[in-house]
Amino acid sequence: MTKESIKTGKFVSLTYSISDTEGNVLEQSDLPVTYIHGGETELIGGMDKAVAGRSEGDEVKLTIEPKDGFGDHDPTLTFTDDLENVPPEFRKLGAEVQMQNSEGETKSFFVTKIEDGKLTVDGNHPLAGKRLLVKVKILEVRDATREDAQSIGIPGQSTTLN
Repeated sequence: MTKESIKTGKFVSLTYSISDTEGNVLEQSDLPVTYIHGGETELIGGMDKAVAGRSEGDEVKLTIEPKDGFGDHDPTLTFTDDLENVPPEFRKLGAEVQMQNSEGETKSFFVTKIEDGKLTVDGNHPLAGKRLLVKVKILEVRDATREDAQSIGIPGQSTTLN
């Protein structure tokens, strides 16, 4: 039997790891990630384009530039203030601080540095500005079923699938 290749409408199951250019693993998914190729789910940095045409068992490596991944680091999303002006519950590295702009939109910022009586928060994604190396292992490729479409949450497509 010929292996199925990834194309629009196929159910795909894969695992991946994301590393920086020094080889440090930044994120890893050992539990399978599933999606229907060509549906509403987009994988980071064009990963879905990189696996198109591939089959079960294939491994794909790609480099994702910052603009195609988590964007460039935006210095306007980094703020530093005197530690004494910051409530005690936020005075630890990694603490999440919700901030609201003048339009009422809320964004998460994280404490990234505490030094010399100053605290810095950053609203950039932790991987913003980084070139990423991605390794993908394709575990399964098959025709998508109605159940797949419903469980993955693709409205309106469940009636067009096998």
